[in-house]
This record gives sequence, C-alpha cells and structure tokens, in this order.
Amino acid sequence: MPADRIISLLPAATEIICALGLDNRLVGRSHACDFPETVKQLPVCSYDRIGSNLSSLQIDEQVKQLLTNALSVYELNNELIEQLLPDVIITQDQCAVCAVSLPEVEKALSAQLGKPAQIISLQPNSLAEIIGNIEEVARTLGATTAGENLIEELQERVDIIRHKLKFIDAKPTVACIEWLDPLMVSGNWVPELVAIAGGEPVMAEAGKHSPYIQWEDLRLQDPDVIVLMACGFSIERTLKEVETLLQLPGFSDLRAVKNKRLYIADGNHYFNRPGPRIIDSIEILAEIINPKQFIFGYEGDGWIKFEV
Repeated sequence: MPADRIISLLPAATEIICALGLDNRLVGRSHACDFPETVKQLPVCSYDRIGSNLSSLQIDEQVKQLLTNALSVYELNNELIEQLLPDVIITQDQCAVCAVSLPEVEKALSAQLGKPAQIISLQPNSLAEIIGNIEEVARTLGATTAGENLIEELQERVDIIRHKLKFIDAKPTVACIEWLDPLMVSGNWVPELVAIAGGEPVMAEAGKHSPYIQWEDLRLQDPDVIVLMACGFSIERTLKEVETLLQLPGFSDLRAVKNKRLYIADGNHYFNRPGPRIIDSIEILAEIINPKQFIFGYEGDGWIKFEV
C-alpha cells in the first residue's frame, strides 16, 4: 500500500518529499518546515520551546538547560498527529536541536493512532549519507524512479563544480562558523562541501559533529575565508548578532577580514538542511571561494559579503 498520508517533522525531509513530486501526500509538517512556500499551508505538528527573540548565547544556554533536564527542544502536538492519521512520519535521530527527535515521535505514536504508522528516521553525517537518505525516502514512499532522477540531477551539478576546479591548485583555508556565541564551527557534511567547492576546511572534520572552539583558536588559525552560516539563522538574523564577533579582540586583524573575505550565508535554508538544497550550498561555497570560476546567482539571497 502506498504511503498516502505523510507527516514530515524535519525541514530537509519535507524538501526531499516535494523534490520527489510527492507534496500532495503531505498532511502535516513541523513548525520549521517552510520550503517550498506551499508547505506553509499544512497543519503544524510541533512547537519550539526556545524563545525566538533570544540572543545566540541565550539560545545556547536554554538548549543546554533543556537537554540537561532531559527535555526535548521541541514539543509535538500529539492530538493533531492522531487526527491526521499518518501512514508515515519522518523525523531524525541526529541532533536534539535540529528537529523533533526519534524518541519524541515514538512516544507520540505510543498513543492510539487507530492505524499502524511507519517511522523513517534520517541521520546523515556526510554528503553520501544525505544522498542515501533521499534514496531511502524515495524507495519507502514508492518513488524509486523519481529518486534516481533527482539523485542523478544533483550529482551532475556536483560533477560540474569538480570538473571546473580540476586544474586549480590554490585552495584557500575556509572556516565555517555554525554558531556565534559561543563559537562553533560547522562539522558533519560542511567540511566536505567546502572541499568540493575548492577550499581547505579548517577546525572541523568531515563526518564529525560540529565542535565548540575558543576565539583564540580561530585567531591562531587565521583562515583565508570565513563564512558565517549560523544554524537556523537567516542572513538578516545573523546580521543582528554579528557585533558579537566584531567586538572580539583582534577580529579586524584576521586575514579574512583584512582581505574582505568575510561572508554571511543563509544557514537556515541551505547549510543546515541535509536535503536536495545541500547542492545549492556547495554552489554557494563555490561562488564565495572561487568567484572567478562560478556565478550561480545566489549572492544577495543565499549569501552576502560583509565588510568590517
């Protein structure tokens, strides 16, 4: 039987479903699912326990407090989920801050739905695993051919970038900042994206979770390029917090700052979402790192140059 009623509790999963042409089967979404625009019409099945007007430091402190108390950062609307009678619920089991976690979904399903429902839990740490998740979702939802076509299209876009950079030896060091206060650099798939786009990722390892760093560590590393891609933040939201970095001692002396290679990217819509637009993220990095070779048209929307 096809999965006719799908609830997605993960923005990346929602984007995968829509890219597969199955958006007509979506009956519910998370509060964070906002792309494509049409999904905003769907019933919202989760709520954020973190205040939207808090600073980066306050958000970090509140998240840590919730996790210390064994509370989820997000809360499910169990009553609504029961009413929607899903065949499939898609969530993740990777990051307690990124989306509703698998234990929360299992807890909700322990209530009587009146019908069996399948849980798909996504937990990618690399580009290959993101592609694997797309394949898994397509197969589970009976859209294998659409999945193969989508993956082929995404791979072709990556191959174009790799081919164009094949004979370029210069690779600037690139630090991707995932959180501003306290400082955190982007791990998981982001170092791999940087490498594909022609840079040398620093201070984070591909496939490993994003680590906290000290300001002095970044100062000593002194990368050629710095990209601020705060998790869950738009460019506008990051601009409101950037003063936190500007006030750090010696920030204006960093090589990237002096050479006008400090950038702000939309972390919320691109780098933090392990779905089809992760390839857009590679293209954004290619534009930033190798502007003479690539113009994909993301500047102004996906990223901006920030001059101190």
